This record gives sequence, structure tokens and C-alpha cells, in this order.
Amino acid sequence: MLLSSRVKGIHDSITMKLNEKAIALTEEGKVIYNLSGGQLPIKPTPEFVEKIHHQLNFLKSYQYSPSAGFPALRKKLLDRFIGTRHLPADLFDVDWDVILSNGSKHSLYDALGALVDPGDEVILLAPYWVSYPEMIKFWGGTPTVVRSNVFDAFVPAIEDIRKAMTPRTKAIIVNSPNNPSGVHYSEAWMREFAGFLRDHPDLVVISDEVYSDITYFDPRPTYFYQHDPGLLPRTVVVQAISKTLAATGLRLGWVIAPASLVGAMSRIQGQTTSGPNSLIQRALLDFDFHFIESFLTPVKTHIRQNAATLREKFREANLGHCWYQSTSAFYFMLDFSRTPMFQRFDPELDHSYAITDELLEGEGITVVPGTDFGIPNTARISLVIEEVPFQEAVSKIVRYLNHT
Repeated sequence: MLLSSRVKGIHDSITMKLNEKAIALTEEGKVIYNLSGGQLPIKPTPEFVEKIHHQLNFLKSYQYSPSAGFPALRKKLLDRFIGTRHLPADLFDVDWDVILSNGSKHSLYDALGALVDPGDEVILLAPYWVSYPEMIKFWGGTPTVVRSNVFDAFVPAIEDIRKAMTPRTKAIIVNSPNNPSGVHYSEAWMREFAGFLRDHPDLVVISDEVYSDITYFDPRPTYFYQHDPGLLPRTVVVQAISKTLAATGLRLGWVIAPASLVGAMSRIQGQTTSGPNSLIQRALLDFDFHFIESFLTPVKTHIRQNAATLREKFREANLGHCWYQSTSAFYFMLDFSRTPMFQRFDPELDHSYAITDELLEGEGITVVPGTDFGIPNTARISLVIEEVPFQEAVSKIVRYLNHT
């Protein structure tokens, strides 16, 4: 069967493939330390689970919702956004809306579909989430990559973003807290970014804030539109329950944006997936968001402890120059290029896949190659597994990195 050129250009998700391989090796009886996970390995807060259970008794929980989601839930999510971002409520009196989708990935896909024409350029800040470039290319756009490095804790320079602008630039995606680096951009960076946006009044910003509640070092994340609310009319905010409520499989994300964009996204969604999961929407409508803070407190303590383990193991192995302080989400980017083991590789080429395959086959460690995050010769480490196996895994990693 002859496939379309569009689908032939899409790459498989490397994170999904690695998880599948790790599961297969485990089933074969091998001891595998899976540090590739992009989800919290725990159940959601009991209060949310109870709300889901309660909704099982109602007919409407099994029937279509409106294409954009239930209006009452959309208002609730908008109100929470206004409150948590400390924005003036009167800014959202008119011309603002929320659309719920089947996860934040679906939200991003629809948003890009409503914004990007063939030939448009979308700036990505590397390291970036693996699906961004594939979505942009699917809609006919061109990803333009601005890279960062471990010396700056993988925070991109505003001047480099400025240099990447062309007459074809339509949008930029900002992901803070960041997957895969595990950092959020500072208040100073966000203020400078707001100034950059004022110099480019036609540039649309997609602010991927899926990890905004998972931050374990102060100060907490702030956003450019908090420093200049005048930027909100061209801002698209993406959020979800996937990380905040440890509910990746329940597939519910949303976009907060000007009503014109939400209407366009709703038309795309209405002709593809229709409305998102009614049962989960109704459960979330009855859920008290104040439970999130107490639910995430032990989670953040655990991530912080694993981050500290990483720091100490690196220092003990004289690899402190490869370490930076992660602050949020639950990831760390490992730079292979500055370790002893990299001496046997050609520094002009990207060896991320070969190195991560060696780690898996030789040490039983699954990490995600940095190639698909836009940073060569790196890998993403997830900080979510239990403390003792994480210590064992990091010991294996540093031993491998110091082997020439």
C-alpha cells in the first residue's frame, strides 16, 4: 500500500520504544534499571480516584461531551489559571476560552494545526520535547532549533533566539519547567524574553506548562506574561493532569488561549477525535484542586532526594563538571561529551544512540538518547524510581562514564 509522504516522514517516539524494550528485557529475567520513564510510578491522589469512582454511576459520564469539553470545567480551569498565575481577572472577561483534549500532546497538535501553514517556521529551544518537531513537520511547518548546553544548565540565550528569527517565523514553543533538562527558566530570563516578544509583535508563543506544579527548588517558575500581561493575546498555554495528578493514561489536557484560536482548535477536534473523555472531565469538575499540593509534597521530596544522590555520586566520581542543579519536573540531562568514556568516540559525530545502547546492554540501564531532544551526545535520566535502585543505577552510570 502506498503511504502518504506526510506519514512517511514521521519518526517513532523514542521514549515509547525504549520503555517497550525495557519491559521486554525485564520479562526475560534481566535486571533493568529503567531511567527512561516520563511518568510518576504512583496512583493519583485518592480524592481524585474517588471522584472517578463516583462518576461511574451516571449515564452522562459515558456519553459525548461537547467538542471543546464541558463548559463548567473549562471555566473552572480558566479560573484556576488566573488564580495560580496571579493575573487580573478582568483581563479574561471576554475573548478567552479553554479547550480540553485527549492529553496535552493532542492539545499541542491541534494548536499547531490551527496556527501553522506550510512553510511557516516554529522556533524550538533545545533541549525540547521529542514530539514538537514531528508535529510541526506534520502540519507542513519547519522547526528552527536554538540550542543550549550544560554550561548554562540548558537554558537558551535570548540573543540566540533573536538571531533565529526570520520573516517566516510564526511561533515559538517555550517549555518551562523543561522536559528533558529538569530546569525552569528564571524570572530574569522570563523578563528578558518578554522584552524580546515586545520587539516581535506578530510572534505567537506556545507556553507548555505541563510540569508547572512539579518544582522542588525555590524560586518557583514564573512566566513572561506575568511580567507583561499585554503578551497574553498571542499566548497559548498548554496544561494537563498527566504529571500533576500522575494520570498519564487518563489522557486529559487543555489549552488556555484567545477564543479565536480555541474555536479553530475545536473545529479540528470536532472532525477528528470529538470531545475528550467524559468520565475524567466530570471527575475533575468535582475535584478540589487544593489536594494537589499535599499530593505532590512527598513526590517532590523524593525527586529532590534522587537529584541529591545524582549530585553526590557525580562528585565522588570526579564528574562534578558534568553536573548542574535540576530544579523541576523529574529529569536530568547527562552530557557524555565531557566524560572519560567519550575519548573513544569521534567528537564531531553524535553517538547518543550507541552510548545509550551500551548502557542498556552492558549495565542494564535505560536512558533516553539526547538526539531526539535536539542535543547530541547526551541522554535524559528520569528521577522517579525508588531511592535504593536509583542509587544503584547511578553508581553503574558513573562507573561506565569513567571507563576509558
